Amino acid sequence: QVQLVESGGGLVQAGGSLRLSCVASGGTLSREHMGWFRQAPGKEREIVASIMWTGTTTYYRPSVKGRFTISRDNAKNTVYLQMNSLKPDDTAVYYCAARSGYWVATTYDYDYWGQGTQVTVSS
Repeated sequence: QVQLVESGGGLVQAGGSLRLSCVASGGTLSREHMGWFRQAPGKEREIVASIMWTGTTTYYRPSVKGRFTISRDNAKNTVYLQMNSLKPDDTAVYYCAARSGYWVATTYDYDYWGQGTQVTVSS
């Protein structure tokens, strides 16, 4: 059973940066596609970015493209989300997730989910 633990969240001013990490235990992520999702209060969970298990293909939702970067280090069983130029609208709980099988950039059908890390961007 793969367990995912996110870290790196916090409070930051608009325009600032944070780097989220997602570390896996109980299994390897080397063959898993990974995704970062977020959920703001009163809103549905939405996909932020995803990365193929090879690391060669990524997806970003339009509102974060050019500001966020997803990456992975399979040797460390870790996936990252570098977030720059943060905006108050980025405030949410951020979750990482893992899935196997075919690559589908915008799917929400993931096998494993972390507990989330809070990101708060002040104006």
